[in-house]
Amino acid sequence: MFKARFCENNFQYGTEDVVKKLEDEGVNVEVEPCLGYCGDCEAGPFALVNDEFIQAETAEELFEMIRDEI
Repeated sequence: MFKARFCENNFQYGTEDVVKKLEDEGVNVEVEPCLGYCGDCEAGPFALVNDEFIQAETAEELFEMIRDEI
């Protein structure tokens, strides 16, 4: 099953919108207080998709990268 996990500390990059879009598409999404990728979290938007780290320049790019994985 496809699962995307997000760090709520990363919402400053607009990843909260990515979470909402994915939930609207029926994707299994989890939001956690911290995923343990603090250095990467400060660098830009990211998610763990089926436990694989994915990072992008923008939240919209991250959303497209995750959709490509679905």
